[in-house]
Amino acid sequence: MATKLLAAAVTVLALLGNGMCQQGPSPSPSPSPSGGAAGLAVGFYDSACPNAEAIVRGVVKKAVEQDPGVGAGLIRLLFHDCFVQGCDGSVLLDATVANPQPEKLAPPNLTLRGFEVIDQAKAALEAACPGDVSCADVVAFAGRDATVLLSATKAEFAMPAGRLDGRVSLASEALDFLPPPTSNLSDLTASFAAKGLGVGDLVVLSGAHTVGRSHCSSFSDRLNSSNSDINPALAASLRRQCSANASSAAGGDPTVMQDAVTPDVLDSQYYTNVLNGSALFTSDAALLTSLETKVAVLANAIIPGLWEGRFRTAMVKMAAVEVKSVADGEVRKNCRVIN
Repeated sequence: MATKLLAAAVTVLALLGNGMCQQGPSPSPSPSPSGGAAGLAVGFYDSACPNAEAIVRGVVKKAVEQDPGVGAGLIRLLFHDCFVQGCDGSVLLDATVANPQPEKLAPPNLTLRGFEVIDQAKAALEAACPGDVSCADVVAFAGRDATVLLSATKAEFAMPAGRLDGRVSLASEALDFLPPPTSNLSDLTASFAAKGLGVGDLVVLSGAHTVGRSHCSSFSDRLNSSNSDINPALAASLRRQCSANASSAAGGDPTVMQDAVTPDVLDSQYYTNVLNGSALFTSDAALLTSLETKVAVLANAIIPGLWEGRFRTAMVKMAAVEVKSVADGEVRKNCRVIN
C-alpha cells in the first residue's frame, strides 16, 4: 500500500511540474448574491424567505444525525435529479393516472433515499413562506447540507438558488441519462458531456461513492469474474456479505458499504480505494483507464484538501444543469405533484 502511494505521489508530482494537474483546492463559490450560472444566485431567498436555507439545514441535520446514510442518499438524489430533465425536482414527482411512470419508478431510482426529508423541509418552508421556495432548490440545499455534515465542514460551500420545478417526469429518460455502475469510461464521459460536465467533473463527483451503501447486484458481476481487477480479499469479503444477507434482504439483494474504510465520512478515501482495487463498481475502476482520469485519481488521493475543494465547485456546477425557465417551470406547493 505505502509503496503504491509513494509511486503514485512521484507520478503526480512529476505531472504537476509539467502543468498537467493543478495543485491545491479550488476556491469555494463566492458568498455574494450576484447572479451565477443559469441565472442562479447565492442568497436568492434573502428577501422573500430569509430563513429558507436554515430551515432546510435544520431538517437535514436532524435526519443525518439519526442516519448518516440519509445524507449519502440526499447527495445521490441531487445527482439523479439533475441528470434527468435538469435540476428541477422532477425526480420527486409521484405516479398519477396521467403519468403512471415518472422518474422515481425507473430502475436506477428505485433505491433513492431522502424523499421524506425533502417533504419535511418543504412542509416547514410552506408554513414559513408559502409558495416561495421551489422543490428543486430544496433538493439542491439538502445535497449541499448533507455534503457539509458528512465532510465535517471540510467541503462547505454556498449553493446558488433560483431553480424552478419542472412538470415533466419520465422513467424512460432516467434510463437514457443516468449512467449505470457497469459503465466504461467512454460511456461515463458521454453521459457527463450530455449535461455540460467534463471529465474532471466526472472524476470529482464520482468521489461521492465514499459514502452510502450499494446493492450487491450493482457489482456482483465483478466478484465472480476471472479477469476482475477488484482486490481479491475485498471480493471474498463481499461475496460473504452478499451471500450471508441475501435471504434477509428485501428482494434478495442485500447492501454493503461503498467505502469500508470511512463509510460515513465524505472524504478522499474513495480515490485510494480506486487505486487499490477496493472500489465496488466497474465505473469506479474505469477511472484508471485513461492517463487524464488516472492522474486526477492519484492527485485526489495524495494531495490533502484537493478533492474537497474540487467537489464544492463540481457540486455547484452540476446543480446548475438545465435549470427551468418561467415558461416551463413553477414553484410547487407539494413536491410530489405539479400544481
